[in-house]
Amino acid sequence: MPDDAAFPANDPVTAVRRFNRFYTQTIGVLDKGYLGTDYTVAEGRVLYEIARRDGVTAKQVAEATGLDAGYLSRIVARLERDGVVERERSESDGRSAVVRVTPHGRGVFSVFDQRAVDVVEGLLKPLTAEQRPRLVSAMRTVEALIGQEPDVEGEVILRLHRQGDMGWVIEKNATIYGQEYGWGPAIEFVTARICADFLEHYDPRRERCWVAERAGERLGCVFLVREPDAPGVARLRLLVLDPAARGLGLGRRLVEQCVAFAREAGYREIVLWTHQVLTAARAIYAKVGFELVETWVHDDFGHDEVSETWRLSL
Repeated sequence: MPDDAAFPANDPVTAVRRFNRFYTQTIGVLDKGYLGTDYTVAEGRVLYEIARRDGVTAKQVAEATGLDAGYLSRIVARLERDGVVERERSESDGRSAVVRVTPHGRGVFSVFDQRAVDVVEGLLKPLTAEQRPRLVSAMRTVEALIGQEPDVEGEVILRLHRQGDMGWVIEKNATIYGQEYGWGPAIEFVTARICADFLEHYDPRRERCWVAERAGERLGCVFLVREPDAPGVARLRLLVLDPAARGLGLGRRLVEQCVAFAREAGYREIVLWTHQVLTAARAIYAKVGFELVETWVHDDFGHDEVSETWRLSL
């Protein structure tokens, strides 16, 4: 069986396997006695499902845990032998039994549950107030993508910028263009300058920065600003999407938001600067109605890139 060395470092299979190893070790899944008890992880999970309800059938526990009937039956039998749970015939269905925790089992579960809380609190303790919501958001994303649960993902909203957003814009541009296109440190400087100019000269009647957000997580952004030396002309800037947000139609939604606002603000034209290598963004601009009007080559970001100017008459 191939190990991680058989895959590229950024391969999703490698990343998931690495994360699984990290997380199972971190929370003690591999320990002989989970959370310092005499029970395994599976037994602890079954106990949790039984304890959190006032009577539950084996079928309901199986649905919640994904355990097969035979394995689940052996776990319940052990918990019953230990006096932690008890079975009684269901009043609504004489063919099935309802499992409940005993008074002794309630005490066992209380210790188990508190130790689980203590472990998580220990993991969170070193994190700052800013890092904690990032962790929660990342976990929600994993649940949504792996679990294929659209409701968990929630609705993507476009909101105006607020304090703290510019740091995210600078970091996202620097990392995405650095990792995916090999652009050097200059892209971070250019982005930082654009953001600083926007904040310093911001005119809410004529300019905007929209941030796409889902469940508190930033997914993308775009700017529309005045062109200083060209009255009636707006410039679209810094359209960027987190890789996890690609394929949602969000890039076009952000660009169309710029166009709609530009018309309302009385601009006659929008201009933008992009690069030939950014094929996804260029496709969006073309679909919205922008036209390529100029190209040139520069090496500001570490190697030759074909730059482009696009315009849209409003």
